[in-house]
Amino acid sequence: MRYGEVVHFSHPQHRLRLIHSDAPFRCDGCREVGIGARYRCPFPACDHDLHRQCAIPISPPPPPLRHPFYPRCSFVFLPRAPGPPSAHRYCNACGRDVTGFLYHCRSCGFDLHPCCASLPHVLDVAGGGVRLYLHPKAAAACHRCGNRGRSWTYRSGCKSYSLHVACVVDLLVDSWHAVGRNKGGGGGGNLYDAVRVPVIRGAGKSSHGGRGGGGGYWGRKGKVKRCCEIAGFAAQVVISAVLGDPTALIAGVIGSLIAR
Repeated sequence: MRYGEVVHFSHPQHRLRLIHSDAPFRCDGCREVGIGARYRCPFPACDHDLHRQCAIPISPPPPPLRHPFYPRCSFVFLPRAPGPPSAHRYCNACGRDVTGFLYHCRSCGFDLHPCCASLPHVLDVAGGGVRLYLHPKAAAACHRCGNRGRSWTYRSGCKSYSLHVACVVDLLVDSWHAVGRNKGGGGGGNLYDAVRVPVIRGAGKSSHGGRGGGGGYWGRKGKVKRCCEIAGFAAQVVISAVLGDPTALIAGVIGSLIAR
């Protein structure tokens, strides 16, 4: 086995190569959107992609995953959700349906998408001098939707900026609804090789933007104003993390699109 290649049970006929591309893709493991580094089949007709977090073997089985948000849970990696196909299962991090690979706790029934299970607990906002910390519950209103909700949340150290992981995923789905539409049906990988990163509509917007004019949320002084000024940068960093590749390169690409 050469460096940067894997043989994976989801696509045993060909080796998958580790590549990096700014084009979005739909992971054939967890069925969620991704960007940046991925394992991809080199044959265009196959059009098989996996997040790095999803490209793990099941034989021998990987060790159970422990997550600090659920200290009593032991998550095992599964290629499909347990129970009947009609059973509705959702990710306890982002709230979206689980339709592919997952981490599952047999004792409590919690589920996590592989990328959600691997979300960094601390993100540095490049150029902003601000750190974002992952929390299992929102202690303040989300900068995007204005609600607290039940989704995991990234919150700034000054506690003035919060962004739901679920809101980030919703933004991606709304903006990239065409990603994966042609998976397995004509065109193969050519579509993904040709498409560049689409604009993430609304990623830089805030639900607080219209409150109170100059004396509202955006008009406050001090730490709150400082955090709001870097809201767009914070969004790009969280988006890149949720997409499975929290790197400065991808954050920069997304940031340039948010600023349009």
